[in-house]
Amino acid sequence: MAKYLILKHYRHNGPAPVPGTEVMMDQWTPEEITAHIDYMSRFAEKLTERGEFVSEGALLPEGTFVRYDGEGRPPVTDGPFAETKDLIAGFMIIDVESQERAYEAAAELSAAPGQGGRPLHEWLEVRPFYAELQATAE
Repeated sequence: MAKYLILKHYRHNGPAPVPGTEVMMDQWTPEEITAHIDYMSRFAEKLTERGEFVSEGALLPEGTFVRYDGEGRPPVTDGPFAETKDLIAGFMIIDVESQERAYEAAAELSAAPGQGGRPLHEWLEVRPFYAELQATAE
């Protein structure tokens, strides 16, 4: 088993979107948002039944960069770095048998409904956890 992070993005981040799926969530109706969240919940339940679910979360667009800078108050900034608050909408952590299974799970998650109930076909980022990769290589 290896853990993978599946990242959902606010903005389009892959090849051209499927026509009709590029409308941002803040322009959806409350019913469309509910349908999307319900799909995500059912998907997490299915992963739980398979023993593959670890964690999930949706993120608000607010965010701040903080770092250690010696003694005193840490510097806090809203840039000029690439802003993940503009990118990352949410995440899911799964623990699966193979990279191929991680891709299968992400593809199913990509079918979450969007505006008009149409599957989003969104590009999701799938990343293995470093420590997990090291353990499987041994």
